[in-house]
Amino acid sequence: MMDRGTYVEIDGRPAVRFQRTYPHPIERVWRAVTEPGELTHWFPQNVTMDAREGGKIEFSGDPHMDSITGTILVWDPPRRFAFTWGGDELRLELAPDGAGGCTFTLVNVIQSRDAAARNAAGWAVCLAELDKVVAGQPADGPHSGSAESWREHYDAYVADGMPSGAEIPQ
Repeated sequence: MMDRGTYVEIDGRPAVRFQRTYPHPIERVWRAVTEPGELTHWFPQNVTMDAREGGKIEFSGDPHMDSITGTILVWDPPRRFAFTWGGDELRLELAPDGAGGCTFTLVNVIQSRDAAARNAAGWAVCLAELDKVVAGQPADGPHSGSAESWREHYDAYVADGMPSGAEIPQ
């Protein structure tokens, strides 16, 4: 099961949420969403981190964002990983699906409601790359020519009424 992402509120804060079910063991998907060498293939920035609660996590290499440093808020292998990312918070959760696979949930708690469509479109592109990684297919990353179109996702979210209007990096 792959959802295309929804706008939600978490503790009164705006967020976008995605969920995927993969036919792979939780440990395989955990590696894909936490190991810097795996993140390179689907996450929008290069990541280095001190993998522990309270540890530093650094992001670089995104052509649309400056390099930034965050803090790991939750490190609970192989189930939960959360961190600050600029003014946002990213929460990654894995749960066994009862059939040998797992359900992956990504929640991006955003600074402002009007960033929902922009960020959801970005995550849709990134998660399409993650789907390739988990399936063992080549994934060149969300900024590659083989990635899905951010603009098409963005336009679809706006058409669906997801909050929009935040600045879009060029």
